[in-house]
Amino acid sequence: MLKAENIHVDLGRKTILHGIDLAAHAGRVTAIIGPNGSGKTTLMRALTGEIAFQGSATLNGVDIAGAQPWQLAAMRGVLPQSATLAFPFTVHEVVRLGLTSGIMGADGGDLVIEALKAVDLGGFEARFYQELSGGEQQRVQLARVLCQVWEPLLNDVPRFLFLDEPVSSLDIKHQLQIMRIAADYAARGGGVLAIMHDLNLTAAFADHVVLISDGRVFAAGKPPDVLTSGNLERVYDCPMRIGSAPDGNGMLVLPDLAAAQPIDHQNHASGDWNDATSGR
Repeated sequence: MLKAENIHVDLGRKTILHGIDLAAHAGRVTAIIGPNGSGKTTLMRALTGEIAFQGSATLNGVDIAGAQPWQLAAMRGVLPQSATLAFPFTVHEVVRLGLTSGIMGADGGDLVIEALKAVDLGGFEARFYQELSGGEQQRVQLARVLCQVWEPLLNDVPRFLFLDEPVSSLDIKHQLQIMRIAADYAARGGGVLAIMHDLNLTAAFADHVVLISDGRVFAAGKPPDVLTSGNLERVYDCPMRIGSAPDGNGMLVLPDLAAAQPIDHQNHASGDWNDATSGR
């Protein structure tokens, strides 16, 4: 499991995280949610060993701060919020970066192909990465991460996917596909820690939710216990309604538009946009 206790992070003179406690277990999808600037990505970077932090964090009992990069790489794959490549790599070359030697053939080519098929990019191997759309590039990066930790269990020890906004650039079809990949990975014994903005996808796929506000854990638990109108309204500063899916299975999280400030359509039609939206 991933266990973090009393995590503090200072960036420059500003404290970003104030004593975060978090547990992410193998066999389930743990979602971190919260508004922009709440500290979600900073927490992810601390838990992947990318930035220094105060407190304690372990992955399968291994101290993250003191571990060697190769030790962490064997236990977890990390999908960052964004990735930039300066050189004209092909898709095959980018995905192959996630491989270790001796996996499924001399050059791991079979696994590269399987990973690309998994993210609906079969046949893209020879395409240049820079020529792809933002959503396609995001799925290529996920295929690379999957290659790194393809099997959720290694010698009966669970491996983890760390996903920072994995569906941010994707259409709805591929959002669902990527979340199903994450859920399947957890179902097969691995762990998933994902930063999410889409609250409905969080409700549909997460087993455990951590709601962060201003660098602190505001609430944590099962989706129905965390995704309440009271919690979400306080953290997101936006009126919310929680309902049920049409078939009665699952939750729907919607902004309460009826409680929002109405727009003066007469002023809007006349071009007075600033006055209409500011409520003057």
